[in-house]
Amino acid sequence: MSMVEHQHGYLHRKDDYLARLRRIEGQARGLQRMVEEEQYCIDILTQVSAMTKALQAVSLGLLDEHMHHCVADAARAGEAEGRAKIDEAVAAITRLVKS
Repeated sequence: MSMVEHQHGYLHRKDDYLARLRRIEGQARGLQRMVEEEQYCIDILTQVSAMTKALQAVSLGLLDEHMHHCVADAARAGEAEGRAKIDEAVAAITRLVKS
């Protein structure tokens, strides 16, 4: 029996996601530096907000890719597979909304 290797939906934009995550990593280092330098609280909070929005943008992009590729592929494969992927997506959305 041969297993078909599943490719994640975001792979065609992998470089974009990696670039975004590297920018977010830089923002985190910038926040650390701001605290080390004892900068003004509101300025730090402003940067935390920007970093949070950047992470949310990555999350929404990945969720979009997941819904259009993984969930759609599973739904075409069969009802049980489709339901499982939808449940998985709902759980991920729930975690995102609660964070």
